[in-house]
Amino acid sequence: MHEWLHFVAHAIAVGTVATALLDLAALWQQRALGVPMADYAMVGRWIGHFRHGRLRHFAIAAATPIAGERGLGWLVHYGTGVAFAAMLLGLCGPGWAHAPTLGPALLLGLATVAAPFLIMQPAFGAGLAASRTPHPWAARRRSLVAHLSFGLGLYLAAEAWVQVGRWLGSDFLACAK
Repeated sequence: MHEWLHFVAHAIAVGTVATALLDLAALWQQRALGVPMADYAMVGRWIGHFRHGRLRHFAIAAATPIAGERGLGWLVHYGTGVAFAAMLLGLCGPGWAHAPTLGPALLLGLATVAAPFLIMQPAFGAGLAASRTPHPWAARRRSLVAHLSFGLGLYLAAEAWVQVGRWLGSDFLACAK
């Protein structure tokens, strides 16, 4: 059980920090380059419509708003980041958790772009890989940059977790050795 708790704590810490770094990169892009940020209220709206059996929308922005959709969307956004961090830790094993490397984190970040391209954008009415949007390649580029930022965040967060573990003592990362 001890190893399981370390794994869960590691996934939560790494996934949360990586997602926050993704959001900071998006905020910088918005302020410096005028690139619009994702509206996670639409994620909450989408999830909120599940209870009515509605998984796809012609246009998610035109769908009936759901009470608490913004908070729900942000919760799902961060929960997804934690799930992807757990996936990385599970795939790479405890060796990576103890000595993270950039390659696997970037590869997973790149692979996670499949979620918006194949699931969310079609379900939101934007088409496969944003094909029904006015500027599909701009939307695709934004998704790729965001998910590569997340991959970089996974690496940086994992490295920070190792440094925190060293600072707190060897028992803290016992499962990662």
